[in-house]
Amino acid sequence: MAPRRSKSSKNPPIFSHEFFIQNHADIVSCIAMVFIIGLMFQATSPVASLFITLQHNLTLNDSANVEHTVYTTGSRDLFTVFFYFLICVVVHAVLQEYVLDKLNRKMHLSKIKHSKFNESGQLLIFFLVSAAWGADILFRENYVTGVNQLWEGYPHTQLPFIVKFFFIIQLAYWVHNYPELYFQKIRKEEMPGRLQYTSIYLVFIGAAYFLNFNRVALCALVLHYAVESLYHMALLCHFSEKVDFAKKIFVVFDVLFVLVRLGTITLAVLTFWYGLAQSNNPSIDILTGNYNTYLVRINCLAAIGLSQAGLMWNFITFHLRKLREKSPASKKLRSPSKKKPASKPLPTEDLDSLPEVDQNSATENGNVRARKVKK
Repeated sequence: MAPRRSKSSKNPPIFSHEFFIQNHADIVSCIAMVFIIGLMFQATSPVASLFITLQHNLTLNDSANVEHTVYTTGSRDLFTVFFYFLICVVVHAVLQEYVLDKLNRKMHLSKIKHSKFNESGQLLIFFLVSAAWGADILFRENYVTGVNQLWEGYPHTQLPFIVKFFFIIQLAYWVHNYPELYFQKIRKEEMPGRLQYTSIYLVFIGAAYFLNFNRVALCALVLHYAVESLYHMALLCHFSEKVDFAKKIFVVFDVLFVLVRLGTITLAVLTFWYGLAQSNNPSIDILTGNYNTYLVRINCLAAIGLSQAGLMWNFITFHLRKLREKSPASKKLRSPSKKKPASKPLPTEDLDSLPEVDQNSATENGNVRARKVKK
């Protein structure tokens, strides 16, 4: 069974919010086991296989009369995404319980840093695995031998097993991020940011998968995941107080971040503006999976361009703000005066930003305003 985290000796009431949060991994793993056990019986095997195995498969014969199984996209993929969504929830809970929580106990992070550490830890593992997996697919399927393979032979409706499974896992992971906001008790201040990037990933990957632009999407994801893994690795080092090592990784990340943005834009322009324009289709053909029309291509190119421009804008504004903070005028304004002001009680809301040890010492020294208790 999946790990169950319990912070209190008292068991919460059944069907309460706290009960579902503490036992969500066990509940989800039991639901997944129902589908797996369903494969063992003839009556339920067709329904269970709809969720567990990849759908829309075709058997083709090559020139040597050897059979090969390929896969297409379709509505039944949503059932498969749902099952692997359950698996992602269980894996998330296992990593949280046996890896991240143990590290958090050793470092005594504040509540805000605790949440950021968990987020970066989960994303680092996912980005590293996805980048390595995607790079292996690119070399295995020979997509890197020529950039013209990104658009030649479109629509790319016949997918190898490994390519289809990669995109199913991608969709399942980003869908599972929504309930994790509830399971992990994410603060309201952090929710908008997480919802934003989760939705962007899900929309872009889902559109590329169902519109059969999977090759260019795979290349872009490998580049993006590789550089994002460096960012979250640097954050984890920063939280672990390995500041010097974190600064070195941040420098490498800054350089690669700009290069990846340029590389993604280049791939998008070559694919949607030049490559696919050679086999332009006057209208969308859903039966054959051909979405290579001028309107679709322009919208895809505009979406990728705006997303990369938005990332660069956030990157530039962040570094400009850091430069202003390091300027002499800013340091002078923030320099402390000679006379120390009288110590004031620390507001209760600021207590949450302190580590647990400092919270206890601050409370014992009387530096925290007493909370009003309603009788």
